[in-house]
Amino acid sequence: MFLRTETFPAKTLVGLHLNMSIAHNKTFELWNSFMPRRAEINNIIGSEMYSMQVYKPHHNMANLQATFEKWAAVEVGDTIKVPEGMEMITIPTGKYAVFLHKGPASEGYKTFQYIFGSWLPNSGYQLDDRPHFEILGEKYRNNDPNSEEEIFIPIR
Repeated sequence: MFLRTETFPAKTLVGLHLNMSIAHNKTFELWNSFMPRRAEINNIIGSEMYSMQVYKPHHNMANLQATFEKWAAVEVGDTIKVPEGMEMITIPTGKYAVFLHKGPASEGYKTFQYIFGSWLPNSGYQLDDRPHFEILGEKYRNNDPNSEEEIFIPIR
């Protein structure tokens, strides 16, 4: 599951976001809104999509009712006109622990339980206050058992 630590460069994303909690998960609704509109975004860099979580400072990861901002987005270049109803956000440069989740998205909670319940407490790192995100690349297949995605957890 754990792949590496890396310094991730700043990236500018454009997409849609919703406020939600783990208990009131609206990820399906968010991606159903984003995917038909993805073609409206110009100057997209790469084919990857970003599923990103922006937490409030001191967010309690164990609190299933705690709200956060969830994004469905793509990376863009410098000159872009943001489509109406979408927004731009920047992932700042920083150190991340990178994990590989293999399997359906519906079983992603198992990987996150490992990250926050086992790996992070024993790693010598602390959670940093930057966005968390998953890169959905060419091997991502949503609920396919052979799907793969990389999970980026901000650390210091």
